[in-house]
Amino acid sequence: MTSATDPLDMGGRVVLVTGGGKGIGRGISERFLAAGADVVVCSRQAPDTLPSVGERGAVFTPADVRDPDTAFAAVAFAEERFGRLDVLVNNAGGAPQTDAATASPRFSRAIIELNLLGPLYFAQAAHRLMHRQETGGVIVNISSVSGVRPSPGTAAYGAAKAGMNSLTRSLAVEWAPKIRLNSVVVGLVRTEQAHLHYGDEAGVQRVADTIPLGRMADPSDVADVCLFLASPMSRYVSGAELLMHGGGEMPAFLRAADSGTDHAPVN
Repeated sequence: MTSATDPLDMGGRVVLVTGGGKGIGRGISERFLAAGADVVVCSRQAPDTLPSVGERGAVFTPADVRDPDTAFAAVAFAEERFGRLDVLVNNAGGAPQTDAATASPRFSRAIIELNLLGPLYFAQAAHRLMHRQETGGVIVNISSVSGVRPSPGTAAYGAAKAGMNSLTRSLAVEWAPKIRLNSVVVGLVRTEQAHLHYGDEAGVQRVADTIPLGRMADPSDVADVCLFLASPMSRYVSGAELLMHGGGEMPAFLRAADSGTDHAPVN
């Protein structure tokens, strides 16, 4: 529960979450609702059910994050509905596995538009409103470990997320002190689509066993980090890339070493 003296109390704040109706985005939306915020979610199609916590629910507005006009329209909707916008979470993104050597130009362009240009469009739209507000605002970009390490099979996606990290650092300087921007560099997350990537439950567990903390992240783990970055508790954090990957990945040379040794692996 939050209270008037709780720095994580988001009562009276308005939050826009792109792709906020499912997966990680849904977890983020629900966390902000639980903290008392009014939440707007957007995506190309409305989710089957909107995020809700108790009697409090998110509202929906359609938007294709690759279209700058709909980005500005989504922010305008938030302002018309609630009178302000305090937090933007650029969550929408992703990419299917593909071979970079044979990926079509149209496919690659779509991936860059979704994962890099879309967040830029939404950030620009949010800036237009936030910089006029006395309290400014906060932008949280959901990035990926694919942007900070090799991303075979999703090369364009990794490049876009690396660009997102750079964008975050640059805008944090350009738009300070009114607006803070940070990236959450997310590792493997278990969502309702995890089995599409990792096979059956045994496959999911094998992947989880490679993570030092022994499990994939849950959407609520990402949501809690977003809430922290949006709150006064992170008031001096801007232009940062917060690694949220459960300790990272076991180095390849250790996997290749003799597994019969008695000593514990060193990460």
